[in-house]
Amino acid sequence: MTWLVVGLGNPGLGYAKTRHNVGFMTADALASRLGVRWKRARGASAEVAEVPGARFGVDGQVVLVKPMTFMNNSGDAVAPLARYHKADPEHIVVVHDEIDLDFGGLRIKLGGGDNGHNGLKSLRARLGSGEFYRVRIGVSRPPGSRDPMDWVLGGFPSAQREDLKINIAEAADAVESLLRDGLIETQNRFNR
Repeated sequence: MTWLVVGLGNPGLGYAKTRHNVGFMTADALASRLGVRWKRARGASAEVAEVPGARFGVDGQVVLVKPMTFMNNSGDAVAPLARYHKADPEHIVVVHDEIDLDFGGLRIKLGGGDNGHNGLKSLRARLGSGEFYRVRIGVSRPPGSRDPMDWVLGGFPSAQREDLKINIAEAADAVESLLRDGLIETQNRFNR
């Protein structure tokens, strides 16, 4: 059995430190702590890092994934990987930004709508289901009438950067807990 852990984001240095890329940041944090390196996936526009499932107490393997298709087409990268690894949606964990959670908020759930998030919309369309796990990292709503798309494509203010490191580490902890301990225990520990 293979688990896919998908960090959503946009490729390229111009997007690296934006709110929309907290999924990539979390995937990078996991790869770093697990001592695995990214490589280009065969047959999919993505970077992957493979980890023995035993590191998480699960059978098979865990594949960390960063789609290189840009956010709105994330499903185009993930669907071929899911087919190749025979990973059904219930064995996919998606880490993404969430404007409906305050900065510092973290929520883990199974399934749900896309709430206007184009990365989730693409995944749902290409996987044929939205019944995958989500690790939602709060980036807050934009102030005033600022366009949400401009907001998520913007960077974090300097006052939030130290806390962001903590938030990303906690999101990585939540992914590990979800694989090792299951949904309910992980929600009890991390949902806030």
